[in-house]
Amino acid sequence: MRPRAARYLTSATRPAEFPAADLPEIAFAGRSNVGKSSLINTLAGVSGLARTSRTPGRTRLLNWFRIDLPKATHGNDAVYFVDLPGYGFASVDRSMRASWRPLMESYLGERSTLKVVALLIDIRRGVEDEERDFVPWLLEKRITVVPVITKADKLGKAKRLPIAAAIRAELGLPRPPVLFSSLEATGGDELWRALLAGLA
Repeated sequence: MRPRAARYLTSATRPAEFPAADLPEIAFAGRSNVGKSSLINTLAGVSGLARTSRTPGRTRLLNWFRIDLPKATHGNDAVYFVDLPGYGFASVDRSMRASWRPLMESYLGERSTLKVVALLIDIRRGVEDEERDFVPWLLEKRITVVPVITKADKLGKAKRLPIAAAIRAELGLPRPPVLFSSLEATGGDELWRALLAGLA
């Protein structure tokens, strides 16, 4: 699927800066350097929409993008993508990472228009402690979780499905992960279908 248009909307460092909650929101979460920006750019069909960086942890804000859909879905002709700060081995100090927590918890726990969280996991790293804590918390909040295994091209095709099945079992996910590769241009349509289904 290719959106009609996609554009950057705004960034926020505190809840008072969040934009009006007037469209359904799909948030993207994952460890630093998991390929979040590349995935957002691929889904939006706009190179450079979400900036990529060689330095893990550079995304320190919540960033909103308006995505105009090719046709109305569940009564909506547009959605917001929300790029969340990467977590894990971000090359920033502990105090900076600690300052993100209230912002993240406010958004994820209180944002009424948040419908789906795409949880990105690097196929080479697998599940780590952050995902083990994060997934049950999201499910308790009744937020739809769409798991995405990124950088699938880094492993041979025969190894991908067993890893996807193991990640699903370990996290107790209700649906199988989407195997995604921006380099191979695979998984994009399947991921769009899963994200839009979560808006229902």
